[in-house]
Parts: sequence; structure tokens; C-alpha cells
Amino acid sequence: MSGTRYPLPGLDGPVEIRVDRWGLAHIRAGTALDAFRAQGFNAGRDRLWQLDLWRKRGLGLLAADFGPGYLAQDRAARLFLYRGDMAAEWAAYGPQDTQAIVTAFVEGLNAYVALTEAQPELLPPEFDLTDTRPGRWRPEDVVRIRSHGLVRNVLSEVARARVLACAESWEAGLAADDLRKRVSPLHEPVIPDGLDAADWPDDLLGDFRLATAAVGFSPERLAAARDDAWAWSKVDAHGAVTRGPRAAPKEPAEGSNNWVVGPARTETGRPILASDPHRVYLQPSLRYAVHLTAPGLDVIGAGEPALPGISIGHNGHAAFSLTIAPMDQEDLFVCETDPADPDRYRSGDGWERIARITENIPVRGGPDETVVLGFTRHGPIIREAGGRAFALRTVWSEPGAAAYLGSLAYLDATSPEAFGAALHHWSAPSVNQLYADATGRIAWFMAGKAPVRPAHDGLLPVPGDGRYDWAGFHDPAALPRSLDPDAGWLATANEMNLPPDFPAEDRKVGFEWAEPWRARRIRAVLGGQTRHSLADSQALQADVVSEPALRLADLIRALPAPSDPDIASARALLAAFDGALHHDSAAAALIEVLWVHHLRPALLGALVPDARTRRLLPPGDTHSLIERLETSLDPAVRDALLAEALGAAFRDCLERMGPDPMDRLAPEAAGPVTLSPAEGGESDVGTTARPEPRAGWSWGRLHHALFAHPLTALKPETRWDVGPLPVGGSAASVMHAEYRTDSFRLTHGASFRMVVDVGDWDKSVFINVPGQSGDPRSPHYADLAPIWGAQDHVPMLYGRAAVDAATETIITLSPCAS
Repeated sequence: MSGTRYPLPGLDGPVEIRVDRWGLAHIRAGTALDAFRAQGFNAGRDRLWQLDLWRKRGLGLLAADFGPGYLAQDRAARLFLYRGDMAAEWAAYGPQDTQAIVTAFVEGLNAYVALTEAQPELLPPEFDLTDTRPGRWRPEDVVRIRSHGLVRNVLSEVARARVLACAESWEAGLAADDLRKRVSPLHEPVIPDGLDAADWPDDLLGDFRLATAAVGFSPERLAAARDDAWAWSKVDAHGAVTRGPRAAPKEPAEGSNNWVVGPARTETGRPILASDPHRVYLQPSLRYAVHLTAPGLDVIGAGEPALPGISIGHNGHAAFSLTIAPMDQEDLFVCETDPADPDRYRSGDGWERIARITENIPVRGGPDETVVLGFTRHGPIIREAGGRAFALRTVWSEPGAAAYLGSLAYLDATSPEAFGAALHHWSAPSVNQLYADATGRIAWFMAGKAPVRPAHDGLLPVPGDGRYDWAGFHDPAALPRSLDPDAGWLATANEMNLPPDFPAEDRKVGFEWAEPWRARRIRAVLGGQTRHSLADSQALQADVVSEPALRLADLIRALPAPSDPDIASARALLAAFDGALHHDSAAAALIEVLWVHHLRPALLGALVPDARTRRLLPPGDTHSLIERLETSLDPAVRDALLAEALGAAFRDCLERMGPDPMDRLAPEAAGPVTLSPAEGGESDVGTTARPEPRAGWSWGRLHHALFAHPLTALKPETRWDVGPLPVGGSAASVMHAEYRTDSFRLTHGASFRMVVDVGDWDKSVFINVPGQSGDPRSPHYADLAPIWGAQDHVPMLYGRAAVDAATETIITLSPCAS
């Protein structure tokens, strides 16, 4: 067992950090503030490059380190910083002293930054590669940065407005838009007076997309000259900042699953709670697991690396988890500007002045860049054109809306009632929270700031003259909840889960939800089990059944006998397909290639002949598209469409994977596989090999996870990428595995998974991919990737004896003067 000692200013007493064999740090302190201070220090130890980049991106300080190519992104990020009253901000998160907690966390993080200055060998290698150094944090930085959070639905609002502007009629526009995104519960969107998106600029959402984009690196962007700086303001279809063509934006695919099964329906006689939040796949992981122990505090689970505490986990009595509840927390306001004075916009019968703020952005290698930011009473102006200022109203501008920081209020909750009361302080993102405790109680709460919209429904942009303004927020107690349900279990998967008696039309909390596939599968599995086990929860998190794939296969099996040999071969391959998208399944590869590359575009073409409208719809709403395929097309037309797409998909797979879809290797002959670029592997750098049981076709040959380090493009020989790993599933399976259609590389899914045995805590398990550490030199940088790739978990130990037995490293922090 290794050990290290470091001084840490501000501590009241010594702190011990025990790092177990899976990289999870167990922090033991004499006071809660010391635990949070040590958490900041430890986060810096494992994630300093990630944290520094997060801060500089959020505050608009990238150009200071990386040059003029980052100026446009810096300016956009500054539009969405919290600029309100800081006293109200700190008070909004609950009764605990949030400012003191965040301050302690930041002091610990800054102490580690200082330590790297005294001991440069501790500095992660990314800083030397980019010739940069980490900056110091202020407590305000943690809460003022908002642009990394998840709110919605401005992208969809604008897309819907554009679809309606292209349509011949309101009815035709709504029918086409249903193929883009289904509205639920059943509701006809309100048309704001005077709405006409026909002449809106193509780059209307450019600043919003820039502000929320990840930080990317390329030699060209880093070498951008000052006169080329603002060319780096476009965002491509995959969310990367570029100076190339701008791509049509789509709503992020982030989601999550969670469920809790009460003691009457479990094998253990205790509740079981499972959580697998789905977000963009990053290297390092978006989440970081930690165990904090101090008098009055003993919590373990995962949070965001830049925040104190955890948001998913347990406190030794109660367990908690969250998924996104897709409430609508933002609207675009279209403000008419004064022709005689463009610094004024229409407000009632008069005019209101735009607030112009001048800021200086430091730029590496040159003088500061002066930028002007515009704000209306609705929020930041993201575009000015054609006598209009487009302003975004978002909960980001409200006190208490720093993403996930509201979790501090419920860390000590020991009853559903106390947990629900703590959620009154939760603002963003809007979530479904599940709860279970050692007494056997379980609960569900929907939480988040839900705007009151007296005059519209949030589905379309609205005039900014005052007629459509928000009127505050709904009482948190008015949001849906369920305590100790008769069914004995609860589950959410971002689906439309407003109860039948909830007044959805009156409260208008949201009309756009995730497609129902994951929720349906979870309900079917849990509803059929009377003695649910931890192993059952682990298996359900890895479930790869896709209802859309099965429904497509059923349609194909019903086709008349074909004369085309390729179509006949494809039908034979799908004859026994049960909808499971296993990584080693040839049928899964065929059905997914069929849908994304052939049938879906052909179906959109058949349903929407107008090319201008059709280009606004991809990728499309799978629920709506499959329903139309099954019920709205003439059977002869549908069969011809299916047959043509199926033959094309079979030939596509032949070209991608070779001539024999059914060829198998004996298990002992199966060797490591590295995906070539032609098979969807973007890079062979740092590949993690995994036995592949097919030499012929398989879904995993195409569909793969590659955890790419953001600096690989600058120096491929670093071998900091992890993967590719063959993966099953799709966006429609419980094991959410959203992917790029050009390369089949995963983009979104569960990087963190957890299953909690409520009451027998040491039996709980988790996984955090690719590893707990973000330092490429750490043994915990990629050690969890193969375990995650096998859909497995590692122990999430809680008891002192179990933690001590699994400890591999002890770090002792001692009080010292500043």
C-alpha cells in the first residue's frame, strides 16, 4: 500500500483520503467543511486538466490560453454567465451554508493548483503539451457558469417555427413537425401573434450553440490568426466548433434511466435503487465518484467534478438518483427593435433600452479583444438581424440554477418528506428524483424551475413586447410526485410521465419528452418480476432490446417472398431476430444500418415530398415515423419501400463487413479486434482490444465506444484515447447507446452506472467509464473501461472495514498556514 502526505491550508484537522483498487476516493475528515475542502483537493489530483478547461470554457477565458481561434466561443459563453445578485444566488440552494461549502471546495482545489507550482511533476501532461497552466478559482466561478447545464427547448422551438414557415398550411406544418418531434400529452401548439420565421437568419442559434459546445483542439484552430478569429464561430452536426459549414442543430440526446423496487418485490427484502444517467461520452468521464465522511456527513456516489458533494448515491440511510424530466425551461423572445434607435426594443406601447455591456477578453499573443454583449429583460441577445433582437429567456438567469448544486440540500435527508422538501431548492436541470431508504420507503419527485406561461405553451418563439412574458415559476409542491405506491416500484426514463390527473394544459411544464422505448421496456421487465435482485438491476441496465428494431423486423418478415437474392438473404438473417441489439449480432447490424442509412431517409422522402421542409426534420422522431410506416402508407407502397431499403442495406453491410454475415469463429480462435476507419474506428490510437466472437458481421464491428482525449488531434502518439470497444444497444434500448450515423461511434449513454442495495450498503456496485482519473499517467485513467464494455460493475464500498480492506493508496492531508 502506498502513502503520500500533503499540507492543505485551512484545514481544522488532518484528513485521510483512501483510494480503493477501483480509483474511488474515500475521504475521512473531522468536520464537514474539511471534507469538502479535501474533496476539492482530491478532484484537482484526479481531474485538474478537465476542471481547468471547464472553468475557462464557462467563464469565456479560452482565448487567453489557446489564442484567437477561441474568441467567438469565449464571447458566446459570457452571454450565459449568471449576472444576478450573489446573495440571492447563495441563498437559493437551501438551508445549508452553500457559500461556505463551495468556498471550502475551491480552497482545496486551489491548494492543489499551488502544489503543482511547487512540484511541477504533479501537473497533468496536457498543460505542458499546450504550454498552459491551471488558473485559480473563485467560489463564484462554480455557480456563475451555467452554459454546461441541461435546459430546453430553444433548439426545438426554432426548428418548429422553420417547419411551419415552409408548410403550405398550419395543418400540413404540424403533420410534418410531428415527424421531427412528437408533442405529448396531446396538444395543439399555440401560434403566437405575428410569428413568421421565413426570413430568420440561418445562424440565429449560432451563439447559443457556441456557448454550449465542448472545447475542441486542432492545429488549425490553435494557429488561427487574429483576422481569422471570428471564422471559428460555427458548430457542426456533432457539436464541434469549426470554421467550415454550419450544420442544423438538433436537441441533445442526454437522458437517463432510474428505478427503485420496494422491499415487498425484492429478493433481499430491502429496496434496490438503480441509476444510469446518460450524457455525452467524454474523456475523462463527465462524472466523478467519491465518498465523504465527517460528523453529520457520510455520503457516497457521483457528482460533477467541479461541484462539492454528490447528486447520485446514498447517505447510509437513504439512497437517491435522478434522470432528466424534460420540462421546458427556456424560450426565445423575438424583440422588434426601433428603426430610429437599434438599442431600443418594443415593450408594450413604448420602447425599452437594450443593456449593452462591454468586456475585454484576453487573447494569447496579443492585446485583449473588446466585445459588446446585449441583454433585454428576457435575457441575453443571441442574434440581431432584420430589425429584430432574438433574446433567450432561460432559468440559467435565475438565482440557484447552477446545474446539480441543489443536491447539497438533500444529502442528509432520511425520509421521503424531508427529501421532497429539499427539492424545493432544486432549479436545474429539471429532473425525476427517486428515493429509497432503509425503512423500506420509496418515492418519486419531479423537480426543477417550471416557468408560468399565461399566454403561450413554450413550443414556439414568441414576441418580446410583453404579451408573452413569463409570470414567475410554479410552486415546487405542485409538481408531480408519488410516495410508497401500491405497485411497489417506480421507474423513469425521460418519457412523458405526467400523471393522468396532472393539469398539463394549464401548467404547461413541457410537451416534448423522450421517446417511450426505454420506459416501456423497463416497465415490462420490472412489472414481470416479483423477486427483483441486484443482478436483475445490473442486467436491466445492460438490456439491449429495441422495440423499434423488433417492429421493423416484423414488417420485414411480413413482406411477400422476394425475387431479389439480397432481399431474401436479409429476410433470412432477420427471421429469428428478437429485437436484441447484441454487440455480436449480425441481425442487429443489418437492422440498424437499414434504419439509419436507408429506410429512415426514404420514409421521410415518401411522407414529406417538399425538400425544403424535409431538410428540417432529420433525424426525425422514431416513434412518429414507425407509426406512419405501419399505419399511414398504402401497403403496396410500404412493402416496396421496405424491400428497396432492405436490399440496399444488405449490400451496404456487405461492403462494410464482408461477404459472409453468418461466419463464426470458435471462441478459442477469437482474437483482439481493432476497428479500421472503414469500420467506424476514427483512430487506432490507444486502442483497447476486446475478444470479438464473429469474423463476419456483427453490430459491435460498427457500433463502438471510443473515449477520445481532446488533445489527440495535436499529438496522436500520446495514445491517450481509450477504445474502441464493441458495444451493443442503441438509443432505443435501456442500455442507451446513441451513435453518430456516419461512423457508428457512441455519442451519448451511461458513463456512470450504480445499483444500491439499500440497507446492506457494501453490496452496492457502480462503474464510471473509462476510469475515475483524468490523468493519463494514473492507473485509474482507463482501468474501468473493459469492465464497462462487458456491461459489468465494481463494488461501491461504504463500511469502514470494507473500505480499509480494499484501500491501495492513502493520502494524508495536514493543516498548515496559507
